[in-house]
Amino acid sequence: MLAGAATGVAGTGALLALTDSGSPLRGPFALFFLIAAPTAAIGLALRGLDPFARVLTALAGAVALDMLIAQGMLAVHRWSWRGGIVAVTAISVLLLLLVLLRPVERILKRMHRRAGKIRSS
Repeated sequence: MLAGAATGVAGTGALLALTDSGSPLRGPFALFFLIAAPTAAIGLALRGLDPFARVLTALAGAVALDMLIAQGMLAVHRWSWRGGIVAVTAISVLLLLLVLLRPVERILKRMHRRAGKIRSS
């Protein structure tokens, strides 16, 4: 239930920021999105760590990712808050897709190995 509420707040923050809403919740919710989206993506990739280390590492990675995006946008003189939210969203979705597709890749490799053993015997 808590994860669903966090997802709702983060999604609302991104939506409020991208629509340029005048709501007083736009700032805090958008900030929550900028931290929560990459934290979730990085945290999912760190399955092997214990929970505390996983949260701490994912949070540090999210802050570093946000700062790298901001620095990159400033370096190429293309800074915009909408662009930052879109970039964080795109990178977070890409990380999630890479993590979710990784087990499929392993399964395909196993199937290929087994097919090679059957053909060779």
